Amino acid sequence: MNIAARYLTSLAQALAKMSLYAEGHPARGRAAEVSFAMLRELQRDDPRPVFSFLGREVIHNQRTLRELSDWDWSERFSACGVQRLEFDGAVGNEEYRIFLEDVLTRISLQSTRNLITTDRPRRPTPIRFGAIGLREGAMGSAPMAADVADVADEATRDVNVSEEADAVAWVHSEVLNSRALPVSEAELVVGSLSAAMHGDRNMLIPLLTLKDFDQYTTTHALNVCSLAMGLAEHMGLSGREARAYGVAGLLHDLGKVRVPIDILRKPGALTDAERAVLQNHPVDGAQLILSGSHHHEVCAVVAFEHHIMIEGSGGYPNRQTRRGCHHASLLVHVCDVFDALRTHRPYRVAWQVPDILAYIEKHTGTHFDPVVAGAFLRMMRDWELRHAVADSLETDVLVSSAA
Repeated sequence: MNIAARYLTSLAQALAKMSLYAEGHPARGRAAEVSFAMLRELQRDDPRPVFSFLGREVIHNQRTLRELSDWDWSERFSACGVQRLEFDGAVGNEEYRIFLEDVLTRISLQSTRNLITTDRPRRPTPIRFGAIGLREGAMGSAPMAADVADVADEATRDVNVSEEADAVAWVHSEVLNSRALPVSEAELVVGSLSAAMHGDRNMLIPLLTLKDFDQYTTTHALNVCSLAMGLAEHMGLSGREARAYGVAGLLHDLGKVRVPIDILRKPGALTDAERAVLQNHPVDGAQLILSGSHHHEVCAVVAFEHHIMIEGSGGYPNRQTRRGCHHASLLVHVCDVFDALRTHRPYRVAWQVPDILAYIEKHTGTHFDPVVAGAFLRMMRDWELRHAVADSLETDVLVSSAA
């Protein structure tokens, strides 16, 4: 077991031991000291370790910790609002003890279904923790959004994708701020969405409804991801292939982080110069994905091809030769168009679903691959579209970061 996995194991052991004794008992201090020593050992090799928890998946600095696959403490951290844990430099013994007490309180209150309404004021600390997607500096000071029972009741009506929306916004912010593309977190989002889609007796596709133009990039990415996974499964692809297509759908518009906000939100027609900037986002997206991971070539291809019509006969970017697009690109293309048309934009109102399906049917064979478009139309008849909610999604990270 590597040092990162050993540290997390020591963290869980410390929390478990501390929960057995009252506050102030010497055993609590001893448990904290053992885990603190392991953290210091980790930081000798990795001064600023970052961990992400989603379900039972554990990520350390963009790498999945296989040693902790199916680790139940990951679920416990995520459930109490600790999806991400960062140590930004040297940590003091007392700072670490306070951190353990805070996490233990969250776990205890979550397990008894009590609502955390406020947090005590915290002085600046190199330890930050909270939900994936929290803005810089906010970790460690965010209350839980709702009581566990309320969330369970809500899930019977809508699919709650608040955590996934936060994670997508955070992925975009990392790329926008010239950091490495966090592919592992993107994969975890897709895995979580896939579980939600299969959680009912019938296959369902959760779709967010845009509440404000500022939320478009995050909302659209999640919706295209869900649609792409659903369509891949409807066409008979394996679960692994469907999730790979889902990651491609989630990242297909990544290049828009390089498009100025005033172009993305312009209510009228674009000038030729503005259109040229916008139409370069497939190239930018492919470059960003390849620079972040050479193991996701399909995602890069989809980012590049998702606006190209079948057989390369139209759309953008322009191609020098006519050749077929990747199957994943054909699939994401129809999902992209469907969600774009059903969403209110600054320059037009949303279309009704029957009108969109009629448009896809009309342009099958010209804009859309016949096999893929036919499968999409059948999927719309066979499977349920379920309304999704993301309570924590307030503004799109691209708008808030560039304003």
